[in-house]
Amino acid sequence: MKTSDQQKKNSQQTDVFLSILKRYWGFDNFRGVQRDIIESIAAGRDTLGLMPTGGGKSITFQVPALAMEGVCIVITPLIALMKDQVAHLRKRNIKAAAIYTSMSRDDIIQTLENAIFGGIKILYVSPERLGSELFQKKLGHMHVSFITVDEAHCISQWGYDFRPAYLEIAKIRKLLDNSLYRREHGETGPIPILALTATATPRVVEDIQQQLLFAQNNVFSMSFERKNLAYVVRKTDDKLGQLTHILTMVEGCAIVYVRSRRKTREISDYLIKQGFSALSYHAGLDSVSRDERQHEWHDDRVRIMVATNAFGMGIDKPDVRLVIHMDCPDSLEAYFQEAGRAGRDGQKSYAVLLYNGSDQHKLNKRIADTFPEKDYIRRVYDSLAYFYQIGVGSGYGHAFQFNIDLFCHNFRLFPIQVHSALMILMRAGYIDYDEEHDAQARVHFPISRDKLYLLDHLSPNENNVITALLRNYGGLFTDYCYIDLPYLAKQAGLESQQQVYMILKNLNARHIVSFIPQQKIPYITYTQSREDGDRIIIPPSVYEERKAQFTERIAHVLRYANDDSICRSRQLLRYFGEERSVDCGQCDVCLSHKGDHLSENQLSPIRQRILDLLSDK
Repeated sequence: MKTSDQQKKNSQQTDVFLSILKRYWGFDNFRGVQRDIIESIAAGRDTLGLMPTGGGKSITFQVPALAMEGVCIVITPLIALMKDQVAHLRKRNIKAAAIYTSMSRDDIIQTLENAIFGGIKILYVSPERLGSELFQKKLGHMHVSFITVDEAHCISQWGYDFRPAYLEIAKIRKLLDNSLYRREHGETGPIPILALTATATPRVVEDIQQQLLFAQNNVFSMSFERKNLAYVVRKTDDKLGQLTHILTMVEGCAIVYVRSRRKTREISDYLIKQGFSALSYHAGLDSVSRDERQHEWHDDRVRIMVATNAFGMGIDKPDVRLVIHMDCPDSLEAYFQEAGRAGRDGQKSYAVLLYNGSDQHKLNKRIADTFPEKDYIRRVYDSLAYFYQIGVGSGYGHAFQFNIDLFCHNFRLFPIQVHSALMILMRAGYIDYDEEHDAQARVHFPISRDKLYLLDHLSPNENNVITALLRNYGGLFTDYCYIDLPYLAKQAGLESQQQVYMILKNLNARHIVSFIPQQKIPYITYTQSREDGDRIIIPPSVYEERKAQFTERIAHVLRYANDDSICRSRQLLRYFGEERSVDCGQCDVCLSHKGDHLSENQLSPIRQRILDLLSDK
């Protein structure tokens, strides 16, 4: 039983949390398990929070971060999301910053120094930065309040989105517990860790806590049930016809998910021809184009976003009425997360999966594509060495830009299987394959300085941009120079980086500058000296076990799409371990059974009564 002093202390602490919530976010109360999670981490306990998409995960670390002394380290794989959250926090006058791969060394050092000297309360870090010597050295001097791990399912090899970089987090915990700062200030005991995820099966929940070295199991979970969201599987041989029918029948903002970049363009063009306003979105677009398209959709200037799974993580748009999947995802975790972007405002919304006979074949083919034969993987490894001209015993630590199209053309390979082979080689420890590496925008003047000064047909804004380039960057007439578009916009007196981007594109078309926009360029780094392909070892944990898990997840997706007897919501909830679920009454299965059959809720007591009567044999 708690003493009155403990109760008083807890009450005062809760008052602090509520006052922070009200001051910075304008809310009067916490939702669901938010308060439980906040009080747990503030008390120094390792904590795992399971909250569905839209459940308010960010509040659970941002509020205690402001209440506690020191800096909260937030580890998240989503660079776009961390940039977005930092911008939102700064608008609320909260000291926040982020460190990610494409930043310059000077900017990283400055950000880390600010965190050391108290200029930052919440520091976002991509998992790839955790292993860097610079980050670990600076981290030892920081006063860290606690660590937050977003998308925590990524640390589990049983999860659908395992990322090897997440395994560094346990090492960082040990490093922090013995940091120079803690020794100098006499601090003892482990720094607590808060893990958050919206998609985890019971097996993954257990594994997350083990991988993150929890002192003891401590889980707070909200139900994954979304009462306002109707899940529908529509079986059709005419997916495009069904797509236009659904978009016509259901008003409001929509996301249409497809598997390939090509299909984003094809389907968005098709919808435009049908009279809808639509845009395409995928990871291959440059960052300015991605930002521009997301803003157009977010601000309701465009109704429909046709996208790959690169779109959606961290989007702050509550009024999405429709999420339509043209193709089946690889797992129910991915489907649940993507579908869950609909109806975050609590209003009636729909998640529709379009399915036909060919989808089962396509899903099963993904197993072979994702886990090509081991001899094929060894062939890709050897071909890489020929591509970069690396001899056996050399190459360790060397990084190379990777043009997958050129590579596949040269060695007569297919991009999908090559990508999978590289992922397996990375998990086996032979290479690092960074397919999301952001290469900064670059500019070079192809004309001489004298010719540039003779130009007399430039607009005032074009003149301002060229002047800002010449004042802030050197060597532009001899070679390409990396540039920072937001900084350049500020120096040129323009309102946004989008203006600078369009001006540089225009100047590029007129051959006044040569402009290469920021883009994602894959990189391959050899983490071991090159071996002969025949000596490559691909262990069961990397291949056979993961292939079995992937096959099982595909089977669950097919079962969900084909099972027309059990409520869709119940199927999803049971997959995530919620056995005590009820029929939703609004999915396609429930609606088809209305008036014809007893519901599962009605059948359950009857079934149990029959079993009781039969129990005496």
